[in-house]
Amino acid sequence: MKQADGLAREMNVSRSHLFALAVEEFIQRRQNEILLDKLNAAYEEPPGFEELEQIETIRQYYRELVHED
Repeated sequence: MKQADGLAREMNVSRSHLFALAVEEFIQRRQNEILLDKLNAAYEEPPGFEELEQIETIRQYYRELVHED
């Protein structure tokens, strides 16, 4: 509590405001961790046949764009 009081004085905020800021940051970090876990899970599996076809179609389109001189 002494460190919290010192930091609150240093930041010129009340101790309760300091704790509110800390909880807000903790919640944001946790939400970011959850989002990262979901993204990692979504990209864990290799692309399916349909997705590979779409990727190849896009690659072909850009090859043709580059070589249209």
